[in-house]
Amino acid sequence: MLNLPLPSFDKAAAATGLKAAVTILDKWGASGEQGEAILRVSHSTYARAKKKDAMQAINLDRDQVTRISFILNIHAALRIVFDNPENLYGFMKMINYNPFFAGRSPLQVMGNGDFVAVYETFRRIDSMRGSQW
Repeated sequence: MLNLPLPSFDKAAAATGLKAAVTILDKWGASGEQGEAILRVSHSTYARAKKKDAMQAINLDRDQVTRISFILNIHAALRIVFDNPENLYGFMKMINYNPFFAGRSPLQVMGNGDFVAVYETFRRIDSMRGSQW
């Protein structure tokens, strides 16, 4: 079996991405517990990112960086689909009857912290950009 080293992430870029993701989650109306689970970060890391504290010493793993990327990309997709702030920031808390969401909001689906739920939510929202929903 080939063991390749994991890429090292630029800590400054990872910290900036985390702060942006936390800001977006806050604007979506996510609770602290939901945000921590979605990003798979500790309560203290989430709180520091929310306060915009210096985070030079932050160490994020591949999973956490990927989750941050999903949040940033979901936000980018929503910005393309919606012009108004009510939908741009409110969509993630809206009840959704798409079969995947089954009457739950995207935040509820992602809020358990399951990687597949975060990924599948991203995939479905990203597909809205091409009117494939």
